[in-house]
Amino acid sequence: MARGRIAGVLALYRFRLVALGLFPIGGLLGLLLCGVSMAAVFEPAQVAVLPIGLPGLPFHLRLDSLAAFFLMVTGGVSAGVSIFAAGYFRQGQGTPPGLLCLEYHLFLASMVGVLLCDDAYSFMVMWETMALSSFFLVTANHRIPEIRSAGYLYLLMAHVGAIAILMCFGVLQANTGDYTFANMRAQHLAPFWASVGFALAVFGFGAKAGVLPLHVWLPEAHPAAPSPVSALMSAVMLKTAIYGILRVSFDLLHTQLWWWGGVLLAMGLATALFGGVFAAVQTDMKRLLAYSSIENIGLLFSGIGLTLIFSAYGMKSLAALALTASLYHVACHAWFKSLLFLGTGCVLHATSQRSLGKLGGLIRFHALGGLADTARRAGERRAAGRSAASSRNGCCCRASCFRPGCRTPSSTCCSRWSRR
Repeated sequence: MARGRIAGVLALYRFRLVALGLFPIGGLLGLLLCGVSMAAVFEPAQVAVLPIGLPGLPFHLRLDSLAAFFLMVTGGVSAGVSIFAAGYFRQGQGTPPGLLCLEYHLFLASMVGVLLCDDAYSFMVMWETMALSSFFLVTANHRIPEIRSAGYLYLLMAHVGAIAILMCFGVLQANTGDYTFANMRAQHLAPFWASVGFALAVFGFGAKAGVLPLHVWLPEAHPAAPSPVSALMSAVMLKTAIYGILRVSFDLLHTQLWWWGGVLLAMGLATALFGGVFAAVQTDMKRLLAYSSIENIGLLFSGIGLTLIFSAYGMKSLAALALTASLYHVACHAWFKSLLFLGTGCVLHATSQRSLGKLGGLIRFHALGGLADTARRAGERRAAGRSAASSRNGCCCRASCFRPGCRTPSSTCCSRWSRR
């Protein structure tokens, strides 16, 4: 037994096993999940009950069109991020590679579980597992005090939101004692209690999504986390909060009041404006992308708000159009934001720099960095001015490290650059 424990500890440091085996397997499972979910989008809902958990509290699972769509996004994004993570975590980021791999895949599995759960008990178990595993990933380089502080702030906001979500489920079960989503769908709450449940859901899921004024953790946690983790958090984890609001508003609640949509629309527009303005003045690449995520979450809240308003007034066609636009933006943001975070990771590994003012001329020597810049300008037109400003600020760097006719290898340039 002692030998087995020693072997288990040593396996945590076997990078070849992690990079060449476990992460690629995770990527393949992500592709499989994406394909299966794509096939299930237009199929009838499937339910299952797993005899796990506490006695009398099994896990109820349900795969319907809404869950299948978000699972498709999760699987597709996680496949690419897993392949990238295999090489990115070669130095352990302050934590053994094997332990990082375990936390990473537990994070992925918990997000999949959140999307499949069909009762409050299993949903909260998966939700808290997602929060805890992502906390350990954010604080992977835990020896740095700023990273620990960012992780504790994120964990605090995650648990405050979880309490609100649990209270929301308590309202939706209507004092029946049955916390399955099927029972919640069967209840017809009075407008007052339906509004209380909706408000708790907006607060709880809004804290996870980073909507104003519950956004304080997001600009701190994203720069602190390793780039593959930031990519998953922004592209997938924030979308589980959007999924939760859609699930409560259009599935578990039968009443849609127009002012619900007005509240979401106002919150969304304020969040989008706030995120866009603050993103425009950032010089840290990852912090810029974090504020950009806040902006896009605001746009999603605005789309859901319009859907609620149109649905309350019986405008089914416009409601369907607004919901389709919101879901389309969910997929688009997941893809381009994960690409931007991975491109940022490449630049960070090559230069040890996150300041845009010191990265002028990088496109000449780092093709993927240029690709990330192009994707940013294509996905978010407002960033064009910021890119031009960073290029002007980096003229002195181009004159030294990237001067015309320089034949120094890019790795040498990058090392000299990082020492500057």
